[in-house]
Order: sequence, then structure tokens, then C-alpha cells
Amino acid sequence: MHSLPLFHRIAGAKVVVIGGGVMADAKRRLIERAGGVCCGEDEAGAARLALVALEDRMEGEAAARRLKERGLLVNVADRPELCDFTLTSVLERGDVLVAVGTGGASAGLAKHLRLRLEALLPPSLGALAEGLARAREALRSRWPDPAARRAALDAALAEGGPLDPLNTEAAERIEKWLADPAGCDEPRTVEIWLASDDPDELTLRQARWLGRADTILHDAAFPPAILARARADARRGGLEDAGVARPGLTVVLRRSLGA
Repeated sequence: MHSLPLFHRIAGAKVVVIGGGVMADAKRRLIERAGGVCCGEDEAGAARLALVALEDRMEGEAAARRLKERGLLVNVADRPELCDFTLTSVLERGDVLVAVGTGGASAGLAKHLRLRLEALLPPSLGALAEGLARAREALRSRWPDPAARRAALDAALAEGGPLDPLNTEAAERIEKWLADPAGCDEPRTVEIWLASDDPDELTLRQARWLGRADTILHDAAFPPAILARARADARRGGLEDAGVARPGLTVVLRRSLGA
């Protein structure tokens, strides 16, 4: 990754926007949509972020330099080499935000990827997120162990599960799922045999297992590109631990002969 994706809360905060015309107006609308307050460079002392949308390249570079000297993080339209952060194309479903970015390479590509996702993700996602937030204490009471709680949620939110995010009725099922003993995912272990170090050669099923796994077991020399497909908070261990029972989903990574 060339950037760390973050969601920055700006509600009620001032954000410097420099420039005029269509490009600058679009950035102001984006800031206001997120609850921010647009201001000029004269109020930079009260801001932490700045967006520069100037047609003249020299003026844009000079503005970016001034703002950075005052300690602000700066985005310069169409100048990724000057940006401390880049803007994304955002899909909003209530509390669920999906941001598609290309690191400034192509805003058009990010937009069209977001449009494809909009056709896939139902409006009910926001209600599902709100329902899970309200159920947080009930979840902790039902599954006090974090690993068991995570495993139960993974099973419920998986494709075809009772809380499948793409099912428009998922939000209405949360209370029933919490009351149903079958909602708890049993410990499970799967093995993935890989014939290549290329993560793009993972099957869809293998990629899903890696993304859901609570524990990843592998030898010390396993390729980082494959391991990067796993959850960052998944427990890691060696193959010698493969026989130890653990809560949730355990994925054992092995290499096929010749890999």
C-alpha cells in the first residue's frame, strides 16, 4: 500500500479551501456533506486540513507550501506529488462508508468503481450497522470472549448467514439471531495448499477464508504478499500449532510441492 486509508472526523471543524470554479465548489460540497466548515487561508490557524483547487500550477504549489509551513495537511487537486492526503470517491449507506481511492492516479476510475459498488450494496446496510451498534452490549454479554464474539459475528455476516450484509432483511434479524443458540459459530480449521507465492492466484474461497480467519498458521518463510490478505488482527502461529484447538476459524497455510 502507498497510503493508509483513514476516516477523519471533521464535523464542526474548519477546513481551508482555496480556489474557485467547479473543482473548488465540488470540494466545498464534500466538506459540508461531512459536517465540516469551509474557510479561507486567513483562518488556517484554526484548521488542520486544507484543499487547494487552483488552475495555475505555480499558484497551487505556492499555496500548498504556505499551508504546509503552517502545519496543515494539504490536498492539491490533480497534483498527487504535492498531496499529504488524497480524496476518495465515497459511497454512503448511513453509518457505512465505502471509500474508493487510487492515490490520485485517476479520480474517474475511483468514481466508476464506486458506481459499480452502489449497484451491489443495498440501502439497508445503514440500518444493519445501526442495529449492530445498539446490540453491542448484548453481543458482549452473549459472547464475553472477544475471539468467540468475533467468530459468531463472522459466521452471521458471511455470505448466506443470518446477517448477510447484502440481504435487505438482515437488520431485522439481529434480535432473533442473538436469541438463537445456532448463531454461535463452532471452531473450525481449514487448510489452504498453495502452488504459488502470487496472491492473485488465490481462489475466491481461499481469499475469503484468509479474510475471515481468527488464526493463521504458517511456516516462517511464507510469502508476505499472501499473509497481507489476512486480517491484521488475526493471531499468527507456526505449523507446529496446527493440532491445537482454537475458537473461531483457523487457517493452516501449506505449500504444494514445487511452490
